[in-house]
Amino acid sequence: MSRCATVSRSLDEPVSGTAATATTWLLLEQPGPWGAKALTSSHLDPALGRALEAVAEGTGVRIALIRRPGRHADPGGPAVRQVYAAHTVPGNTWLHSATTRDPERLRALDFAALGAGDHRSFDAVLHGRPHSDGPLALVCTNGKRDRCCALLGRPLASELASSGVLGTWEVTHLGGHRFSPTVLVLPYGYAYGRAEAHAVKEVLHGVREGRVVLDGCRGCSAWERPGQAAELAVRAAADEYAAGALSVVRTDGGAPHWEVTVAHTDGRLWRVTVAQGASLPPRPESCGAAVLGAPARMDVVAVHELTAPTLAS
Repeated sequence: MSRCATVSRSLDEPVSGTAATATTWLLLEQPGPWGAKALTSSHLDPALGRALEAVAEGTGVRIALIRRPGRHADPGGPAVRQVYAAHTVPGNTWLHSATTRDPERLRALDFAALGAGDHRSFDAVLHGRPHSDGPLALVCTNGKRDRCCALLGRPLASELASSGVLGTWEVTHLGGHRFSPTVLVLPYGYAYGRAEAHAVKEVLHGVREGRVVLDGCRGCSAWERPGQAAELAVRAAADEYAAGALSVVRTDGGAPHWEVTVAHTDGRLWRVTVAQGASLPPRPESCGAAVLGAPARMDVVAVHELTAPTLAS
C-alpha cells in the first residue's frame, strides 16, 4: 500500500546543517594549545598531522583533536592519549576507544575501511574495544579558529565536567561557530547549537535511551547539509525520535534546490524539498567579525510521505 501526502512544518529557525560532515570520527587526545588548523598547529607533530589529513581525505573519516576541560598547559613527555573512533551511519553505529603512547600508530589505520564502518583496523592497531562508558559530548573550544568557541564553549565544557557528566571533552573545530557553543554527541553524530548544560544533559540522556532530542539539533554528521535538514524535518513531521530509524537514501539536484529521499526502517519513504536560502538580516558570521554576512541556510519547503508503513502479516 502506498500513498502520497504533504506534511507541512513550521520552522522557527531554518535548519542550517552542520559543516562537520563525516561518516566516521577519529578523535585523538592532544593536550596543550591548538592553532586554527589544529592537526598541524598544535603540539602534535605537524608532519603527522599533515599525513593524517592526507590519508583521511575522501574516506568519510574526519579527524579531530580532543582535550580534557580545564587549563591547557602541555606537560610534555610520553603521556597516554585517549583515542576514539565512532561510526555515525544508522544501522551500523558504534563507538570504540583505545589508548596509545605513540600517535604515529594512527598512520597504520585503514581509513577507507573506517569510513565504511569497519572498526577492525582500529581494534587491531590500537587494541581498541567497544566504549561502554556512555556517549561522548564534544564541545568546540578552538578559540584560534573562532573566539566564540573559546568564549562560550570552554565555560560549557567546564560546567559539564564539574557537574559529573562523563564523556565531556573539548574538541577542535566542528563548524557553525555562529551557533556557539556547539556540541557534537557520539556515537550518533548529531550536532547541537547554542547549547546549554541542562540541554546537553537531556541530549545525553536521550542517547542512552536510543533517541534523538530535536531541540537545538543541527543535524547528523553522516549526511550532507540538505540531508541533515531533510532528516530532521521528517523526524518532526512523523514524531520519530528513535536514533536509528531514519536514513537519507538519495539526494537529487544541487544548490540551491534538492529533492531528498528519507527512509524509515519500517518501509516508509518521504521526499523532502530543501532550498538553500540566506540568513537575514545580515549578521556577523563569527565573534568579532567586522563585516556582516548572510550565511547560507537550508530551508525545508515541503515534506511528502510516499509510502505507508509495512504492515505485519
